Amino acid sequence: MDFLSKIFSKTSNDNSDSYGQALLRHEAKIGGQLFGKIPKGHLRQFFCLDENTWVWHEEWIDNGQKKVMTTRYDVRPYGVIKSQDGKAHRKLSRNEASNLYRAVDQYADRVEAEYQRILQAPA
Repeated sequence: MDFLSKIFSKTSNDNSDSYGQALLRHEAKIGGQLFGKIPKGHLRQFFCLDENTWVWHEEWIDNGQKKVMTTRYDVRPYGVIKSQDGKAHRKLSRNEASNLYRAVDQYADRVEAEYQRILQAPA
């Protein structure tokens, strides 16, 4: 049994894009757990979209209304640029950049540990 089959069931008409999307969703779920318990009814995700982009996404219900917040971090040669919900971009403060760095480091450790656990599990 290959690595991906251990994580996801796959039908014969699926393609490699669906594997990529499934891996991204799996890693986003792991990342969402970095910052404590996720309240019931909340969706929280933190993930690496590509080599220069990190995303923090949350959805929840507040007084019967669905709320959504998405924060995008774009890593650039001169610093990290942040935008929330598509609004104006701004450079991260030193403290915010430090917090993001720690989150990315923890994310990498947890995702790798999860994949190692899966690879070592009996088929």
